[in-house]
Amino acid sequence: MALTATVYNFSVQLADIDRGVYENLEFKLARHPSETAEFMLARAIAYCLEHGEGIAFTEGIANGDEPAVIVRDLTGRVTGWIEVGWPDAERLHRGSKLAGRAAVYTHRDPKPWLAQLMGKKIHNAAAIPVYALESKFMQEAAAALERRSTLSLSRTEGQLYLDVNGRSFASTLDQLALP
Repeated sequence: MALTATVYNFSVQLADIDRGVYENLEFKLARHPSETAEFMLARAIAYCLEHGEGIAFTEGIANGDEPAVIVRDLTGRVTGWIEVGWPDAERLHRGSKLAGRAAVYTHRDPKPWLAQLMGKKIHNAAAIPVYALESKFMQEAAAALERRSTLSLSRTEGQLYLDVNGRSFASTLDQLALP
């Protein structure tokens, strides 16, 4: 018998002071059986910090041809390619070329992944930000998640503040560059 995805419901109060985005968001996120809670939380954080018109979750792990989060304009053209984890160089190249704007959010130590990308061809690599979410922060915050979770997420001057169901967490959101 195949395992099915578990659906999580999020109610998020977003205050992205660095971008001037203040929203109350409600969304559902399906967690694939092979997906860790940290990866799912990284997808939710990426969605929130990239929030804007036309943003949507994709099938993610279930569809290897799409990023975790995608942004489309009113015509359906892809304008944002948001990856989570350690995407390979080919995916980043394709996404950056297709969308014109790409970003990566990683919940694990990015150093080994960045070393793997060294010397690889990635379209407009210098313009692709890599946001490193601290591993301990992600583990602790993910442990506080429930099937229905209320989050308060704030970003200011590179600091990330997250409240998950009444438990508070803080971390630096490091922005790195691709090699």
